[in-house]
Amino acid sequence: MSQLNKFKRYTITSALPYANGPLHIGHLAGAYLPADIFVRYLRLKKKDVVYICGSDEHGAAITIKAKKEDTTPQAIIDKYHSQIKKSFEEFGISFDFYHRTSSAIHHDLSQEFFLNLYEKDEFIEKYSDQYFDEDYQQFLADRYITGTCPNCGYGNAYGDQCENCGTSLNPTDLINPISTLSGKPPVLKPTKHWYLPLDKYQPWLEKWIDTKEGEWKVNVFGQCKSWLKSGLQPRSMTRDLDWGIDVPLDEAKGKKLYVWMDAPIGYISATKQWALDNGRDWKLYWKKQEKEEDDTCLIHFIGKDNIVFHCIIFPAILHAHGEYVLPQNVPANEFLNLEGEKLSTSRNHAVWLHEYLEEFPGKQDELRYVLTSILPETSDSEFTWKDYQARVNNELVAILGNFVNRVMILMHKFFDGKVESAGHGNIKLNDDSINTDLGRFYDELERSLETYKFRQGLQTVMEIARLGNRYLTEKEPWKTIKTNPDDARLALHNSLILIGHLASCLQPFLPVTAAKILDMLNWPAEQIGFEEAMVFDNGHQLNPAALLFEKVEDEVIAFQMEKLAAKKLAALPAQSATLVPAKEDINYEAFAAMDIRIGTITAAEKVAKTKKLLKLTIDTGIDERTVVSGIAEHYEPEAIIGKKVSILVNLEPREIKGIASQGMILMAEDGDGKLTFVSPDDDLHNGSVVR
Repeated sequence: MSQLNKFKRYTITSALPYANGPLHIGHLAGAYLPADIFVRYLRLKKKDVVYICGSDEHGAAITIKAKKEDTTPQAIIDKYHSQIKKSFEEFGISFDFYHRTSSAIHHDLSQEFFLNLYEKDEFIEKYSDQYFDEDYQQFLADRYITGTCPNCGYGNAYGDQCENCGTSLNPTDLINPISTLSGKPPVLKPTKHWYLPLDKYQPWLEKWIDTKEGEWKVNVFGQCKSWLKSGLQPRSMTRDLDWGIDVPLDEAKGKKLYVWMDAPIGYISATKQWALDNGRDWKLYWKKQEKEEDDTCLIHFIGKDNIVFHCIIFPAILHAHGEYVLPQNVPANEFLNLEGEKLSTSRNHAVWLHEYLEEFPGKQDELRYVLTSILPETSDSEFTWKDYQARVNNELVAILGNFVNRVMILMHKFFDGKVESAGHGNIKLNDDSINTDLGRFYDELERSLETYKFRQGLQTVMEIARLGNRYLTEKEPWKTIKTNPDDARLALHNSLILIGHLASCLQPFLPVTAAKILDMLNWPAEQIGFEEAMVFDNGHQLNPAALLFEKVEDEVIAFQMEKLAAKKLAALPAQSATLVPAKEDINYEAFAAMDIRIGTITAAEKVAKTKKLLKLTIDTGIDERTVVSGIAEHYEPEAIIGKKVSILVNLEPREIKGIASQGMILMAEDGDGKLTFVSPDDDLHNGSVVR
């Protein structure tokens, strides 16, 4: 593989997700989906590769979450580690090992790293002024301090990083800092810490990073050069915290390792645990070998907010240690936005992975396809539900699914699904033009994947499907079967082999779809490589045809858009409920056209495979009708039977989760997102008009 071909093995990492909340599509597009595509490609090429990740379970943000939820840090990390791990598994991210930094093996290795550098006198020990909360009588970790970012002016930047512009900060950089514990300005008090002298390593870092020009992405290389140009400063590798890995020094009791001292070491400790579990030698995947050509290729997949840690701080730590390989590449992605705004966990403006998996069961590949199509590889990109719908319907259904389905159906219709010819030899591709195009597509795909251009690679795979559709339309086997059956058979055989190549190339991108295609072809996945000549044995029997994709209907998208809007409103502070801007004026006729009646809920049940939806039967006085309502998280079905409600009865019916919903009940929502029925004070008859 060009630059990568000289390596015997590969260690691939994705950024450790922070175990204080669930995963959203921005995380996937940043660090996990690109890495998974790349790793699946390496495996197809029969490379020795280990793909490592795990939950990052230390740092102040964990303790902040625990305080907010009135629980313990351990309870927080246990909850979110399980949820994150399950989401990754269901989505198909193919880690060889998913670990957690709270493990004993990780604590031990992190302390070994610290002591290695300490015994070499690599740290600078010094007292420095650190923010202290006088009300709580404790030093404040970076995440316990917020203030105005000096770079972009964002008013809620943290003491270690501005989430708005991505700038890495020190707490003392903030303008008008505030303690998140007391809500008051903290004071500065001296405390002793151990600093990594990044300024000492700057000459080496400059020389090393200069060797990456033209190989690393321009956005990654540019950010590194910008940091170096500004001049590196010593950075504290310890913190005054009560949660994390103990600093292994008698004089440092009560202090913990800085989370960015221990988190990247999590890649190594996870590999170590994987090797112990599988009888492998972890050192081969991390430590320098006697001959440089025997070294492992280390690649970090991350989001752009982690570039400085993976390209400057962690390499400096590895360099200071001396025994470890350095990253060959850090193909960081930019940010994914959502419906015209930044993704925000605090405002709940996100498409959460666990919710998607629940609401779109069996449609992992649809999301993989859409996200790969818009990966923010060198600049920010945007996910919209309308675009999701268009890409699934117009590309997956109309191009890829259409080609495979047409060929399979025709093979079963005309030849009972049997691949056979008059001769006795194997059946292979018999069209020079298609062979030439395939060779070009494979070359383009390899170049794209090996230079981390996954969007371009996916487009190339779709060109194979487009080629198949054009070929099938040109050959018209449904017509030639009547006049020249041999020509029809040849066209369909060529198309089947093309589908086999399509399945091979789809494996890194859409693994579930590739497996479905191979099953229809009755072709074992372990027998398909990458760019191998594909042949069928004469008499090979195909399995029945099956649809690969379904169209996404308008009501599905409308529901997702409404859900996002509801989250946005619910994220507003309670006291700002009156500040929600009024909608545009309407005329009286528009209002009078709404037919709102009093009704009674006569039956209620949860909608299968959803968390938020209830199926309600409502007596409106004029009829009895079904309404699907997103109130399941606020009311138990049994508790609302007999409840008087206000219902809009002349709303155009629409299908939600396969249920015809005939109206909408009126609910009031407070600033915390709590829903309450809009009900009459008096016991009015069903059918009474609300004016």
